[in-house]
Amino acid sequence: MRCWLKIEEMALEELMQRLNAVSRCADEIMHQDIIPLYAADIQDQLKKQFAYLSGGRGGDGCPVITFPDYPAFSEIPEKEFQNVLTYLTSIPSLRDAGIGFILVIDRRQDKWTSVKASILRIAASFPGNLQLVLVLRPTGFFHRALSDIAFRFNKDELKMKVPIIMLGSVSELQGYIDKTQLTEDLGGTLDYCHNRWLSRRTAIEGFAQKVKQTAQILQSFGTELAETELPNDVQSTSSLLATHTEKKDKMKEDIRVAVEQGDDILGSITKPVTENPEYKLNQDQLDNQTTVERLLAQLHETETAFDEFWIKHQQKLEQCLRLRNFEHDFREVKAALDIVSERLSAFTDVGNSRSHVEHILKDLASFEEKSHETVAKARMLASERDAFIQSNHYAVDSIIPKCSELHHLCDALTTETERRRNLLNKSLELHDLLEKSMKWCDEGIYLLASQPVDKCQSQDGAESALQEIEKFLDTGAGNKIKELNKIYREYAHILSEDLKEHVQKVFQKQESMEEMFQKRQVSLKKLAAKQTRPVQPVAPRPEAFVKSPCTSPGLQRENASSSESSALRRGNYRKGKSEMTEFHQSRGGSTMDDEENLAVLRQHVMNELIETERAYVEELLCVLEGYAAEMDNPLMAHLISPELQNKKDILFGNMEEIYHFHNRIFLRELETYVEYPELVGRCFLDQMEDFQIYEKYCQNKPRSESLWRQFSDSVFFQECQRKLDHKLSLDSYLLKPVQRITKYQLLLKEMLKYSKNCEGAEDLQEALTSILGILKAVNDSMHQIAITGYDGNLNELGKLLMQGSFNVWTDHKKGHAKVKDLARFKPMQRHLFLHEKAVLFCKKREENGEGYEKAPSYSYKHSLNMAAVGITENVKGDAKKFEIWYNAREEVYIIQAPTPEVKATWVNEIRKVLTSQLQACREASQHRTLEQTQSLPLPLPASSCASPSRNHIRNTKKTEEKKADLSSLEGCGTTVAPKYPEKGKGWAKPSHSLDASEENDGWSSAEEPLNSSDAEEEGGGGGGGEMKLTPGKYTVVTDYDKGVSEEFTVKSGDLVQLIREGEDGLWFVKNLSSGREGWIPANNLLMLIGNSKSAQSLSSSESGTASSNLSTSSSCSDSCNVSSTSFSDIKG
Repeated sequence: MRCWLKIEEMALEELMQRLNAVSRCADEIMHQDIIPLYAADIQDQLKKQFAYLSGGRGGDGCPVITFPDYPAFSEIPEKEFQNVLTYLTSIPSLRDAGIGFILVIDRRQDKWTSVKASILRIAASFPGNLQLVLVLRPTGFFHRALSDIAFRFNKDELKMKVPIIMLGSVSELQGYIDKTQLTEDLGGTLDYCHNRWLSRRTAIEGFAQKVKQTAQILQSFGTELAETELPNDVQSTSSLLATHTEKKDKMKEDIRVAVEQGDDILGSITKPVTENPEYKLNQDQLDNQTTVERLLAQLHETETAFDEFWIKHQQKLEQCLRLRNFEHDFREVKAALDIVSERLSAFTDVGNSRSHVEHILKDLASFEEKSHETVAKARMLASERDAFIQSNHYAVDSIIPKCSELHHLCDALTTETERRRNLLNKSLELHDLLEKSMKWCDEGIYLLASQPVDKCQSQDGAESALQEIEKFLDTGAGNKIKELNKIYREYAHILSEDLKEHVQKVFQKQESMEEMFQKRQVSLKKLAAKQTRPVQPVAPRPEAFVKSPCTSPGLQRENASSSESSALRRGNYRKGKSEMTEFHQSRGGSTMDDEENLAVLRQHVMNELIETERAYVEELLCVLEGYAAEMDNPLMAHLISPELQNKKDILFGNMEEIYHFHNRIFLRELETYVEYPELVGRCFLDQMEDFQIYEKYCQNKPRSESLWRQFSDSVFFQECQRKLDHKLSLDSYLLKPVQRITKYQLLLKEMLKYSKNCEGAEDLQEALTSILGILKAVNDSMHQIAITGYDGNLNELGKLLMQGSFNVWTDHKKGHAKVKDLARFKPMQRHLFLHEKAVLFCKKREENGEGYEKAPSYSYKHSLNMAAVGITENVKGDAKKFEIWYNAREEVYIIQAPTPEVKATWVNEIRKVLTSQLQACREASQHRTLEQTQSLPLPLPASSCASPSRNHIRNTKKTEEKKADLSSLEGCGTTVAPKYPEKGKGWAKPSHSLDASEENDGWSSAEEPLNSSDAEEEGGGGGGGEMKLTPGKYTVVTDYDKGVSEEFTVKSGDLVQLIREGEDGLWFVKNLSSGREGWIPANNLLMLIGNSKSAQSLSSSESGTASSNLSTSSSCSDSCNVSSTSFSDIKG
């Protein structure tokens, strides 16, 4: 670097010297170093032409200055006169000017007095050397004679350093100066034009100034270039190089223009010769030609000096740019190598099975393939060291260490990758050995189990069995583990605690199998040596068989359930016993075969589950590393469009979270159930909460697909796909999580199908139900996020329970007057969303777009608070309809489901919500009643309460029955009824009226249908569940149109006044809405205001009926912490 700086300083110094020489030379050529005067400065004075330099020469080459006849000669200012003479005497070369000038003073048309004055003035002001003064005296007779006389008498006064010759005519003048050196006005032939001469002199002098200015500008520019500090980044260096190059090009253009200017001047000087070769240039023209040529030579010298300096400066900038590029690439490659090294360090697992090791080896190979480009780029960058050295780069001292570092990192990565591969190959070798040993053990056990026991009773059969065993044992040389300690020593560097334990188990299994073979060999050898002569086998008689103690029924069942392996472990195989065993095996064989087949099928499903799970995890990792991580890779940044940057979270959602869950938790848990496939349901149940992450992924999927469609043609995605060698594009892999979550339920169904009678069947069923629930929640959430126009927070409405499209009619009551809402005959198409706290009515919009964008959107219309909702399950005339009503049927919505099954599902779900609200109200009421009881500790009269033990039994029974009703609401047509107080307890405050409910945004709570026993208990146990007559106002809880008078009908929510009590539980009432009177069952009424201070409870209809009573009264407002409302406007 120091050497380069020294070279640059020398180059700048040389440039300055050469350009200074050019400037001085230009001044010398134009004599500006002696008389700094330019024609342009005195152009107006020269145009007067009272003196001019025609270019003529005397006999010895003296320049001729002519003073033509100028009438106003005496009026010329002295300063102008001196400037013109000084300028004219500076034009000829120093050599010619040194000889002296010849002055020709033309005064032929003047007077003697003027001649005398002119000569005296010229003699006094002439700045140069004079050789001869020639005066053309006046031509008039009088003035001519006068001039002769006067000249003689004033000769001493006119005496000059040179002789003055008075000439009478032009012919006499030609005797002193050749005719060719005189202008036409003096009788000569010299071609002279004063304006042309003035223009040419101005051009030559302008060109000389241009040459000098160019040299000076190049000096300043060279100094600027040399003093510029080199930037530290690529962009600034590139910008500086471009700026300097642009300035250099401008300077070169200025030089080119100056050269053209000089060539044009030179061409104008030599134009007469070019046009007429016989033309002879006068001395002045020749001097001009020489001047211009010398100036052009200096200009070329200027250009050459600057070009040489620029080459060195450009080389410095280019080397600087190359250095900055190298440093930038070094930082990027170094960062990429660090990432590769970090990922390589994650390959610490040596695998717990052969398939696992193969999977890791495949991952390592994929990693090595992906990192190959990075390593290759690093090595190529490091190889540039020699090129820097050969180019004599000024910063080679800082480049060499970086190149060495890259070589070292690449070598270290290669070595570490090879070490990891060797470890995995060793692990694969060990697992191969273990699998061979296990396979050999399994084959041995199968051999022992497959040898027929009856045939082994003969000598030939025993010998044949022995040969089979010995032949099998011979195959153990290459399959079994010989020395456990040798395995420990050979594979010590890969043996983890788990793997070591696995090796011990395999070795123990091998030893156990060999022990079994040894025992079998001993038994068979005894059988083979025992029979020394042929024996005719005789089958036992049936009587003997029947008399055998083994034929008892209990023993038969025990033997039938025994396994084949237990029979093989017996030491002595008597012929009778072997036949007995064969008999029992034939009876239980088919059952055992079915169970074995199911076990094989379960194992097949389990293998598919684990294999597809591993493939799924690998695909997720491939996407995350091959696409998501590459979006943060500096080496790929130039391929990503600005609009796609910082959009990784939108494109991939929470895929990384899904990958970590499956890779770190779920896959490992699944692998622990590989030997117990029927219990895998427990694995799903343990991780069921973690599967909720799929809901977030699916909700983001529309945004992801929209982003993908915008940039699917991006070069970045194409390059990533090429590197991964994927046949499918990224969008296919982004769909994998959605496909995988739907795949689990299929696999669980298959597993459950083959595990009906297994231990884990219940867990499998529960896991299947939970997975289906998650799929439903995911599907519902996809619809929920499409809701538009809702001002509140949907999350505050609680969990989304159901969603679906329905036909909806409205039938609203406003105040006490029933009015059809627009008399709708045509139903509205509405999409309902049932939450825990509200039901939303939305309008489904058209489906537009592609893919997930084809999902419909839902415009919010209105919602109902579930705290004020009631339902009527059956609507006359249509099994698919049910009613949802609000605020005591102030608003009624008739809902038509697509099918009766959908209707039943929705009704049940709404019933559960309302029941849970009722339960909460009851608990609050019981808590308040308990507090009131504790605050009033007065003893009750003995006649008004039962014994403690009896009360306890009754309350226990009632609680159990209510729990049963809450858990199962079968056969109930309606589910909404308020909580009524038990007899003797009462309400702390009076119940709300309908008007009060409307004013206070009242609510409706769910009540399960009470059976007759519940009604009796709440009614005090008497009267068979009938309500006792209490004067006051009641509200109708069920439509009734079967009165004695056919004209008398009441609707749910109507307000009636009790008049009198009749028979069979009928009351005579007056409908306050219509003014009509009639009979109605007491059970259809709910008391609002009565004469009694404690409200009466309401008994529901029988539990077996299909239509039960609904209530929307706000009677339990105190229990549910609802503020009370004044009822002064209602008279009892």
